[in-house]
Amino acid sequence: MPPRALPMLLAAALAAAVLAIAAEPVGQPWLLFTFKPLATALLIAWAWPRGADHPARRAWIRAGLVLSWFGDVALLWPDSGFLPGLVAFLLAHLAYIAAFSHWQRFGVPWWPFAGYALLAAVILSRLWPGVPSALQLPVLAYVAALACMAAQAAAVAVARRGDADASLARRAMLGGALFLVSDATLAFSRFHAAVPMSALWILATYWLAQWAIAASLQSGANSPEDARKR
Repeated sequence: MPPRALPMLLAAALAAAVLAIAAEPVGQPWLLFTFKPLATALLIAWAWPRGADHPARRAWIRAGLVLSWFGDVALLWPDSGFLPGLVAFLLAHLAYIAAFSHWQRFGVPWWPFAGYALLAAVILSRLWPGVPSALQLPVLAYVAALACMAAQAAAVAVARRGDADASLARRAMLGGALFLVSDATLAFSRFHAAVPMSALWILATYWLAQWAIAASLQSGANSPEDARKR
């Protein structure tokens, strides 16, 4: 893909995201059905050439993005598609955990995991009374995977401070944190109380999270010697 096409793909993804977010306030559901999957597909196309210097990390992030696309499609039907969407995104988080674990040993340092575990427990304590019994186990598994993904992304950023790829690691950390914000907002709207302008906050933070995770891959390949070392 020509490098000059990549900014155009990102701009198209942004335009599709804006149209998808506009579906609720303008009362046009077809905008969501058309442009939500398209926005993620365009983001995948933008991200696809990145990360040639680290094939394993790239493969796992690609897998996470594609699984997220399936989750986006499933959640277009909020009731019947909720559980399939939950499973798709759970698998996406596991893929991102695998990607970040190729960058930094899983669980090291430990304290981001402690912080995110505490935050996840607080969120679950507020949501739990409203979660139907049939969904409690899937929701618990999902929150655990999400918190671990965000914590591992933060662990990468902590471990890589001062390294050449520190700015990329900070993008991963931002992506993990924004994903948690997006999903927490969605969960509060579904299981606790309606969040004003929920579509804006859920989708904007979601696509920013996906962009940040994808952007944690190098935009161009390092030298073959560097790639062999990794």
